[in-house]
Amino acid sequence: MKKIAVLTSGGDAPGMNACIRAVVRTALYHQVEVVGIYRGYNGLVEGDFTPLHSRDVSNIIQKGGTILKTARSKSFLDYEFRKQAFENLQKAGIEGLVAIGGEGTLTGAQVFSQEFGVPIVGAPGTIDNDLAGTDFTIGFDTAVNTALDAIDKIRDTAHSLQRGFFIEVMGRHCGDIALWTGVGGGAEIVMLPEVETTIEEVVQIIRGMLEKAKTSLIIVVAEGDPLGNAQILAEKVQKFIPDFNFRVTNIGHVQRGGSPTAADRLLGSRLGVAATEALLKGHRCVMAGEVANKIVLSPFETCIKGKKEQPQDLLDMMRILSL
Repeated sequence: MKKIAVLTSGGDAPGMNACIRAVVRTALYHQVEVVGIYRGYNGLVEGDFTPLHSRDVSNIIQKGGTILKTARSKSFLDYEFRKQAFENLQKAGIEGLVAIGGEGTLTGAQVFSQEFGVPIVGAPGTIDNDLAGTDFTIGFDTAVNTALDAIDKIRDTAHSLQRGFFIEVMGRHCGDIALWTGVGGGAEIVMLPEVETTIEEVVQIIRGMLEKAKTSLIIVVAEGDPLGNAQILAEKVQKFIPDFNFRVTNIGHVQRGGSPTAADRLLGSRLGVAATEALLKGHRCVMAGEVANKIVLSPFETCIKGKKEQPQDLLDMMRILSL
């Protein structure tokens, strides 16, 4: 290959810039030209390309977000627009693509590659940590630390005012942010999409803690919990325990922003190098991930459809340490 491109798609994640930087400088190291595609697959459809050189990615490793911008592309769902995207790549002489993003990004890459034969290698950029084929996704560690900082502050006021707080974090289908934040923040209860819990069980746990003279509680709720979001859960519990004061905080999109942690800078760099070198070696429709501290390449289909089990040791820790 003489020329490749890189894009970021879907939700932004801290560490994406580290990954972009690694892709660009790895390609240049191998004497391959690099083109940046703005706004994900929208930019691919519209031909919004720009050449990237080594200095273009200087001073970005510490920045949140993505210098290439990102989007959730509806047009790319249409074959005619994907065909237009392919023609744009041909006109620009681009022979391969590194796609940084989550499940939707890899799904689009798989379809596009199969239809038009474009070699594509992915890098897992999503705070949700919901892709198989890697222990951690780029942005997850930063999101956990951001949520943890908020919970530490909320616990101060919960303790002072003797209240219970339902704190909602991101995670529609994967509860990793909630679980890791809950354990790290000393939460009493964590509500996850993967673990079904009845409202009666939640009420029983809270009553038991109050009977043990606990005067403040932290309940971390993943947004995709089957019983509902933090607001809904708080209202349900309040009806059963009317004499204790509950409040709700939704940490929201602050989890996506901010300077990436050292872990995310290292992971983004490592997977950016791995994805680029895999592409140059002829791999396609695979994602570069890190499993047990080793780089692995997994088929897109495995990463998208593979079920990522919640670590049982952390679930057990929650029950033990919340007494």
